[in-house]
Amino acid sequence: MTVRGRYIGARGRRAHARSMRAPALTLATVLAVGGGLVGCTAGPPQPGPVAEALAEGIAGGDLSAVPLTGATAQEATETLSLALAGLEPLRPAVQVQDVTVDETGAVATAALAYTWDVDDGERDWTYGTTARMDLVEDAWVVRWSTFVLAPDLLEGEVLTVRRESAERAPVLGAGGMVLVEERPVLRLGLDKTRIETAVWDDAARQVAAVLGLEPEPYAQRVASAGERAFVEGLVVREHDPGVDLVAFAAVPGALEVADSLPLAPTRRFARPILGTAGPATAEIVEASGGQVQPGDVAGLSGLQRQYDEQLRGRPGLTILATSEATGAERGLFHQEPVAGEALVTTLDPELQDAAETILEPVGPASAVVAVRASTGEVLAAASGPGGEGYSTATLGTYAPGSVFKVVSSLALLRAGIAPDDVVPCPTTIEVDGRSFANFPGYPVEANGSITLRTALAHSCNTAFIGSRDRATQEALADAAGSLGLGGEGDLGLPVFLGDVPVEASGTDHAASMIGQGRVQVSPLAMAGVAASAAAGRTVVPWVVGEGAPQPDPSTTPLAVDEAAALRDMMRAVVTEGGATFLVDTPGPEVLAKTGTAQFGSGPELRNHAWMIAVQGDLAIAVFVEEGDYGSTTAGPLLEQLLAVAGPWT
Repeated sequence: MTVRGRYIGARGRRAHARSMRAPALTLATVLAVGGGLVGCTAGPPQPGPVAEALAEGIAGGDLSAVPLTGATAQEATETLSLALAGLEPLRPAVQVQDVTVDETGAVATAALAYTWDVDDGERDWTYGTTARMDLVEDAWVVRWSTFVLAPDLLEGEVLTVRRESAERAPVLGAGGMVLVEERPVLRLGLDKTRIETAVWDDAARQVAAVLGLEPEPYAQRVASAGERAFVEGLVVREHDPGVDLVAFAAVPGALEVADSLPLAPTRRFARPILGTAGPATAEIVEASGGQVQPGDVAGLSGLQRQYDEQLRGRPGLTILATSEATGAERGLFHQEPVAGEALVTTLDPELQDAAETILEPVGPASAVVAVRASTGEVLAAASGPGGEGYSTATLGTYAPGSVFKVVSSLALLRAGIAPDDVVPCPTTIEVDGRSFANFPGYPVEANGSITLRTALAHSCNTAFIGSRDRATQEALADAAGSLGLGGEGDLGLPVFLGDVPVEASGTDHAASMIGQGRVQVSPLAMAGVAASAAAGRTVVPWVVGEGAPQPDPSTTPLAVDEAAALRDMMRAVVTEGGATFLVDTPGPEVLAKTGTAQFGSGPELRNHAWMIAVQGDLAIAVFVEEGDYGSTTAGPLLEQLLAVAGPWT
C-alpha cells in the first residue's frame, strides 16, 4: 500500500490504515520478474513489491527473483551466503517496514527490519537496514549493497559468532547435597609430536595396554590422526584414575592433560540414573539447532542427558562483522551467558553410597531401592555391577514372586477375609491339571488350616491359590494399583512401575496370586508397595519433580484400615515367618515380606530373590536376579542396609 509517497510493509499495513484519516490510494500491482519488467498497472509502477521480494530473498538465501543493479542475482546471492554463513543454521526473519518514494518519483528507499532468533531465550537480535531502489525503464530495481544485510556491512566483511560457554549447573540430591559437579580429570593419550614417526605404532599399543584399551583400534586412530595430533585414549578422575599413571607416564609420547568434567562423587554413584556428561556427540550437536556446538560439554546419558538444556544454561553470544582480509572485528550484538539451573533430585548421597557398597560383591544383576514412605522420595536407587550399567533398580522387569502376596492379601482383605480368618494351606493344589506346591522346606506345622496372617508370614502358595475365587484377576489388578503398581505418572525419569494383567483365568490367574505368570514389577515398584503399606495411602515413588505424582485415579484408593492390616501381617513375617532374622533389628520394628520367583524351565530353572521391608518411615526393596531364596539371598543384603539405615528410619 502506498500513501503519500510511502509504501507500508506487511507488518505495518493494518496499524497505518487505522491511523490515516485521508483516503488511501488504491493500487493493483502485479510483480512479474523477468525481461526487466517488474509490474504493470493502470498507473506508475510501485516499489513495494520489489522490496517485499528483496526481504523474502534475503530470508530465504536466494536473490534470483529480485531485480538488481550493481551485481547479478547470482553474484548477490553468493555474497549473501558468504556474509551470513558464520551464523548458520540460523536464518533471519526480514520484514519491510515501509517504502518511501522521493519527489522525483524515480528513487525509493525501503526500510527493512531484521529479527534473528539467536537462542531459546526471550531476547532476539534485531536491527534495521535500508535498501535503495531506482525506477529504470518503468521498473523498480534494487541497488545491491552489503549495507542491506547488516548495519554498515562492508564488502569483504562477514558475520561471525563468538560463543562463551555458560556455567553448567550441578545435580543436587536430598538436602541440597551436590551429586554432580565439575571435578578434575586427566585426559590420557599419545602426543605424536613427542616421538619419532617410526615408533608411533608401538607407542600407541603400549598406551592402549596400560589404559586397558583394544590395541589395534587405538593404533589405527593414532595412525590416521594428524602429524601433530594428541590422540586421546581415556579420561580418568584425577583423584581416582583407576589406571597406573606411573606406567602410563613411562610410555614414550604419553601425555596427560588436566581438565574438568561434570562428575558424580564416584564412578559407580547412581551412574545408570545420573548418567554422564562429556564432549557433545555429532548427533547431539545436530539435534540442538545450533544451541550446542562441537566441543561443548553436554549430557550424554541419564538425567544429565534428559535435563541437559536446563543444566547447560545458555551460552553468551557476540556477533561480529569480521573482515576476511584483515581479520578486523567490530561488535554488532552481545548477550551475556546465562548459567544453568540446578537439577534437584531426592537421592541421599550417604544412603545411595551405602546401598551401592552392599551390592558391590553381588555377581548377578541386583538392586536396592529405599523410599521415604511419608513423601514417596526415592532416597536410594542402587543397581549392582552385575547389571553392566543398566538401571536394574528403576527399569528392571521381573516376576515378583511371593513379595507380590502383599498385593494378593489386599485383594483378599477387600473380598472379606480378615487376617485372623482361616484359609486352607495344603501341601499341593491342582489348577486345570497343573500342580502348584509350596517352596522346598516349607514348615510342616504351617500346613492345613491357618490364618491369612500365617499364610503371608510363611508364604503359603497353596493358600493364596486356593483363595483365588475370592479375588478375581480384575480385583488383583485393582489392589496392585492401590499399592502404586502399574502407574505411568511423571516421576522425572524413565521408570517401570509394574504390569499386572486385568484379565486372566485358570492357571494364569492362579500364578498371578503368587506373583508369577504375567505379573511383572521393578525393584522401584515393589519399594512403592512397601511404602504404600507403611504410609496408609497409595504412594508413587519419585526422583525428580515438585513432589510425589498422583496415583492412578482409576484405581481404588488404599484405605487406612487396609494398610494397617497389611502392616500387621508383614510384621508377622518377621515375628513368626520367613524373616525372623530381622526381629531384633535396632530401631523401629521391621515389617517385611520375602519372595522367590522361578524363571526358566527344567534344568535351567532358576530363582529371582526378593525382599521388601518397612522400618519407620523407610520402605525398602532388595532384588537379586539369580539366587537361592528371598530370605537367604536378598535377606542378608537387606539386613546390612538396615544396620546403617537408622538416620533415615
